[in-house]
Amino acid sequence: MRIVIAEDAVLLRDGLTRLLTDKQHEVVAAVSDPSALLTQVAAHRPDLAIVDIRMPPTFTDEGLRAAHTIREGHPRVAVLLLSQYVVAQYAADLLSGDIRGIGYLLKDRVADIADFLEAVDRVGSGGTVIDPEVVRQLLSRSHRGPRLHALTDRERQVLTAMAEGRSNTSIATSLHISEGSVEKHVASIFGKLGLLQDRETHRRVLAVIAYLQL
Repeated sequence: MRIVIAEDAVLLRDGLTRLLTDKQHEVVAAVSDPSALLTQVAAHRPDLAIVDIRMPPTFTDEGLRAAHTIREGHPRVAVLLLSQYVVAQYAADLLSGDIRGIGYLLKDRVADIADFLEAVDRVGSGGTVIDPEVVRQLLSRSHRGPRLHALTDRERQVLTAMAEGRSNTSIATSLHISEGSVEKHVASIFGKLGLLQDRETHRRVLAVIAYLQL
């Protein structure tokens, strides 16, 4: 996979470059600011851009805004955003459109190399990855919703895994239940939340996350 990295912290930028290169990915550019990121994406048309949300000059949401620009101008470029903290509005902005090839991870997740590399592969191949902590906080914010109260504990577990972008097979493995049971839980969740089932997993995640942010 051809990758562009945008991260202002030199140690993390170099570490990511080395890690991805060791796994046979090609890092075509590694930059420290959003302007350089946009220039390199336009020049290389990579498969994936890994972008720090907070970059110079203000260290607020420059990376997020650059990600939106990339998605508008180069929709085939997947984007994996990294953040030091969970900011619900960032998740809302990120998930406001087509979320195929979109990811949002906390930087702490990079320390788990296997999980991080799995996220890179999933986002780069058009999947969706949402950090479990982001999902937990979104669920917590929506806890008072009467429809969420109707979910069983197991359905909440399935909903959380589903919102992270996991497939039914992955959910079954993580919860130690059959895939058939997962399908039944998913159908029940959609029914209780008043959401129409969609064959596209990514649209399903978008619908669930959007609902949780109401």
